[in-house]
Amino acid sequence: MIASLSYLLLYLSFGVLEVRFLLPRHKPLNRIWLGLSLGVLEEMWLPALCAFAFGFTAQAHAAAAGLLLLLTAACWFLRDRREAACWDAEEKAQLRKMLPVIIPLTLLSAYLQYTHVMRVDAAGGWHVGQSTYGDLPMHLSFITGLQGKTFPADYPFYPGTRLSYPFLADTLSSTFCLLGCSLQAAVTIPGTLMMALCFTGVLVLAREMTAGGKAVVLAALLFFLNGGLGFLYDFDLAGGTWAAQPDADFFTRIGQTVSGWFETVSLRIGDILDGYYKTPTNQPDPNNLRWSNVICDLMIPQRTLLGGWCTVIPCFYLLDAVFRPKKRDPGNKARGLVLLGIWAGALPLVHTHSFLALGLASLGCMVYDLIHGDPDAMMIRRGRGQILLPYLVYACIAAALAVPQLLAFTFRQTFQEDAGHTFLQFQFNWVNNPNGQGMRDLYIWFWVKNIGLPFIALIAALFDKTPRNRRIFAMALPIILAAEFIRFQPNEYDNNKLFYLAWLLCCMITADWCGNVWKRLRGLRSRYVLAVLAAAVTFLSAGLTVWRECVSDYMAYSSASVEAGTFARDRTEKDAVFLTGTQHLNPVLSIGGKTIVCGPDLWLYWHGFDTRERQEELRMFYEDPEHNADIPQKYNVSYIYVSSYERSAYSVNTEALDRNYRKVFENGEATIWKVPDG
Repeated sequence: MIASLSYLLLYLSFGVLEVRFLLPRHKPLNRIWLGLSLGVLEEMWLPALCAFAFGFTAQAHAAAAGLLLLLTAACWFLRDRREAACWDAEEKAQLRKMLPVIIPLTLLSAYLQYTHVMRVDAAGGWHVGQSTYGDLPMHLSFITGLQGKTFPADYPFYPGTRLSYPFLADTLSSTFCLLGCSLQAAVTIPGTLMMALCFTGVLVLAREMTAGGKAVVLAALLFFLNGGLGFLYDFDLAGGTWAAQPDADFFTRIGQTVSGWFETVSLRIGDILDGYYKTPTNQPDPNNLRWSNVICDLMIPQRTLLGGWCTVIPCFYLLDAVFRPKKRDPGNKARGLVLLGIWAGALPLVHTHSFLALGLASLGCMVYDLIHGDPDAMMIRRGRGQILLPYLVYACIAAALAVPQLLAFTFRQTFQEDAGHTFLQFQFNWVNNPNGQGMRDLYIWFWVKNIGLPFIALIAALFDKTPRNRRIFAMALPIILAAEFIRFQPNEYDNNKLFYLAWLLCCMITADWCGNVWKRLRGLRSRYVLAVLAAAVTFLSAGLTVWRECVSDYMAYSSASVEAGTFARDRTEKDAVFLTGTQHLNPVLSIGGKTIVCGPDLWLYWHGFDTRERQEELRMFYEDPEHNADIPQKYNVSYIYVSSYERSAYSVNTEALDRNYRKVFENGEATIWKVPDG
């Protein structure tokens, strides 16, 4: 634990130093956050980069630390020699506004990370939460399975195929494991840190993109406590009717109605808290509620998205700092521009959707600036030329770093030539038009009920002639259009990873507009009543969702399953391949870090793989091992695993397994046989 935390502290401190050298005139709070985010990015990238030469080993991490020292030294030689912006009263006031948001959300995140990432019970079983039940085992398989591997590596649950899924957020946790952390701590510590940086980053971004004041806090709350009007479906007609007590007197009827209302509301809250995906923000059927809360359903379970947001929010900040005309500072511009290009170029293997969103936002920003020109330029034509050149430099730097990643990893999966198909498909209106078969809700109503009052406020804000907000919307619009008209993956729902980043930018506009409305209502006594009602309607769905996630608890691995996974990790060869079933809760894969012949379609189908042949081979072997002994040899299998899942999925011939293979592990849950060498 000490070694992993010390290694993290090395990157964080050097990241802060690098930003201090390059961008000293940025405000201290902004600079510290930017430096911490840069440190996390470097700890994702540098060990992985060295793993192409040394494997993901301690040697690679030592080499990565050397690279970090060289990068920091380069930043010192290229430093901006001006005096750094000082910590002043404005920064203290800003910190006092930000901490009441950052601290509670970070504590909530730490709690959810603890309860949702393999919490160990008294019997030794490992528990998860509702949102991590499906995705977390896949990320654990990357975290445990990539240790010691030379990059590029194969999918641990589909050997023979290069891992094209963005994996750097998971290798950050692999680093913690490699340096002595438990698997739970290796996921929880960096996960909580990245969430804290996201909370801080949105507040910093709002500080720069809004008029300031309360709008900064409101923008962050609108983004992280997103919900919509889903609560209306849960509480419709919850009060009952008067006709049910026609013979009672007036006061009895009042009492019965109130009592019935409380009973019904309690039952419906119970359904939300106990049901599986019954929250007001996530009810695909029957209510078409799909605007999931970003904390509970995205940042906690989706490690790759979390790493992407931790990386792309600083890019949005630098994009605004470098290119917004009134913020241009000749002393910082060149360094900020280069840093932005490098940061953007590092995104594809962290989170491809975030890279795409940043590219689209940059395009919208450039087009807006070219149309409106540079108000500081002497001549409009010369001003446009001056605007375009920095964008081209930024694009060239980002492309030089990103294209090798895209060609070697992303495009191999997106455009699967061997499979004869591509992920990209035309589809209008996201999940409201499933598979292009027709819209379930009216177009505007779908967005109103899913996003709620903030969506209406955004529409109203766009009618105001505020150049700053229009420029921000010009950044969001290309992302919205791309996500509304193109399906980028087989899972159409995944377009939300673009929509949410567009919404992040729109939250700045919405919060700014709400701040102006609040000022215009000054003197109106009822404005506080209106504010409370608006807050209740805006945040109730999110509050119920967070409540549900805080109490959710599911057993992922029993103590016997953990024992089997630990045996596979500690008592079998590092590169051993296991033949198992296709269950997604597979201790050999996620705890043991071993490669298996074929994983679940829950993951592989959405990654574009047709697993039918391998699944049939698994069935054939388990049911007749003696006549299908060539199947383990085909996939270089070293061990055969049978648990309660395999026994329920196949008619396993354990007698034949006992005759032909040596049993090396057995408990009440699972048995492992060794395949003879050769």
